[in-house]
Amino acid sequence: MEKNFKRTLVTTALPYANGPVHIGHLAGVYVPADIYTRYLRLKGEEVLMIGGSDEHGVPITIKARKEGVTPQDIVDRYHKIIKDSFEEFGISFDIYSRTSSKIHHQMASDFFRKLYDKGEFVEKVSQQYYDEEAKQFLADRYITGTCPHCHNERAYGDQCEACGTSLNATDLINPKSAISGSQPVLRETKHWYLPLDKWEPYLREWILEGHKEWRPNVYGQCKSWIDMGLQPRAVSRDLDWGVPVPVEGADGKVLYVWFDAPIGYISNTKELLPDTWEKWWKDPETKMIHFIGKDNIVFHCIVFPAMLKAEGSYNLPENVPANEFLNLEGDKISTSRNWAVWLHEYLRDFPGKQDILRYVLTANAPETKDNDFTWRDFQARNNNELVAILGNFINRSVVLTHKYFEGKVPAAGTLTDYDRETLAEVAKVKEAVESLLDNYRFRDAQKEAMNLARIGNKYLADTEPWKLAKTDMERVATILNIALQISANLAIVFEPFLPFSATKLRQILNMSECNWEHLGNTDILAVGTQLAPAELLFEKIEDAAIEAQLQKLEDTKKANQLAEHKANPIRANIEFDDFTKLDIRVGKVLECTKVPKADKLLQFRIDDGLGGRTIVSGIAKHYAPEDLVGKNVCFIANLAPRKLRGIESEGMILSAEDADGRLVVITPADEVKPGSEVK
Repeated sequence: MEKNFKRTLVTTALPYANGPVHIGHLAGVYVPADIYTRYLRLKGEEVLMIGGSDEHGVPITIKARKEGVTPQDIVDRYHKIIKDSFEEFGISFDIYSRTSSKIHHQMASDFFRKLYDKGEFVEKVSQQYYDEEAKQFLADRYITGTCPHCHNERAYGDQCEACGTSLNATDLINPKSAISGSQPVLRETKHWYLPLDKWEPYLREWILEGHKEWRPNVYGQCKSWIDMGLQPRAVSRDLDWGVPVPVEGADGKVLYVWFDAPIGYISNTKELLPDTWEKWWKDPETKMIHFIGKDNIVFHCIVFPAMLKAEGSYNLPENVPANEFLNLEGDKISTSRNWAVWLHEYLRDFPGKQDILRYVLTANAPETKDNDFTWRDFQARNNNELVAILGNFINRSVVLTHKYFEGKVPAAGTLTDYDRETLAEVAKVKEAVESLLDNYRFRDAQKEAMNLARIGNKYLADTEPWKLAKTDMERVATILNIALQISANLAIVFEPFLPFSATKLRQILNMSECNWEHLGNTDILAVGTQLAPAELLFEKIEDAAIEAQLQKLEDTKKANQLAEHKANPIRANIEFDDFTKLDIRVGKVLECTKVPKADKLLQFRIDDGLGGRTIVSGIAKHYAPEDLVGKNVCFIANLAPRKLRGIESEGMILSAEDADGRLVVITPADEVKPGSEVK
């Protein structure tokens, strides 16, 4: 049964303030959220769009330490870059604030304290590494050492990026502090945990039974987590940057960033509306929608709802239309490798062309699967669609009106059957676009909007008013009236997608207002309305501009290759006999499942041609289990068995690691028999 809501609260994932925003962020979160919000505003609905920077966590402290500045210096720098870029790009937040603000610290602290006082946390004492020189506990990424599995000497305390194995910091051989270089010692420390297992029955019912309409990728990921069994999750950590844990004896501890960040949605709303914020968070007549990327699904669909339920007075999200990832020129976007199109750089390189990027990112939106951005496609969509279809139709309609009717909207005469058919098609656009936007299908909605421009172009091409001008001006007046009414419809329908161009078009057409309810009407422009001079909405992008962007990426690739070579030099030579000791074979994956309670491990059942074997591999962050079943993989067959999470692993699956840590399983190019040796 569909619910009726009085208002809509739109939240957008908080970008991490240790770097600028790139096109992957825009395509995954901010452009679709802005389209949806602008659409609701255009309909006259009550809506808020809340955003802000996520400014706590270990990566920010690491960056600050490397640069010799404070964490506040880092977040101040990037918060300004991100906020200014969003504003220039037209992301229409009602507020864009930050989690280092006083109001956020107070609200996050109060939220924790309320759950603490209600007994909603579990206290646990564990042993963690402590740096006696730096006088602080070490986060996993602040600990390096030798991997016990592949003997990579640069493994981190949470994962070896050479072999992909998930680690605990205590697994490392010869651990060292990344802060002082000294050997850390184990000390007891107490932390508070949110018992997600307590809320598992509720979440199972609420999501798996109550929200089957969610996108398959969102629903599927939630189901996978719930079916594996939810476990308590720490809400505090030993760190000096963040929201202090507000209880006795918690000196040197802050709220874990995953716990305090989503509270930023609430604190930012309160900052904007100090007297009425609660109606947006606690009134059941408010619909809440989270726009996020797929890497945040668990936090927004399982963890944050559990926090809100534990508190007891907040609404839960009605939908979480998470997108998949956007790649760049066939490769995964990586901030560490600078493999990205940064928003602030795009705005500098393509001034005044915000809508082109908005259009292309929506056309390639990774709504159901990962998608790819290429500069050639960017150029083609601009030149062949925005210029040749939308811009061409508007320009012809306005130019012809100036030529034949002094730039004033002419009165329509008697309509032909073809006129009526065209206007009937125009009328259908509203319902189609509306249905798609209501169901968060932004890519298809934009296609429908562009189809309206195609209808207009076809109408002008078929009726040829420039030829009729010699013999039948009454007919020309009718044609141009219809063309201008289609233009006015385009100004409305493209407002959510191309806000800068829609505003410019309304100025050309001298439209007094823009209202979604007028979409589909054929009398939006009154007869006699004086048009402004014709002006191009879009211009062609020349090859030189695209070549410059491709060269920039090529330079980045070369720099990465050089850095990778320096960071991973060829190891010392070995004797041929050492190599021959390795028994590398090909096996077919018969089964592949996630290891319970281990985010990074997959358990394989391999047909090795010798009766079969089990191998555990730390590649769960790089592959879904179902993607590997049936594939041939290369593995080391004579590695001594070892236990990982209680499972005996009888070998190691071979994979290649690229510059940003992505692991790619090694497979033979052709089909070979299981058990075949690799020589």
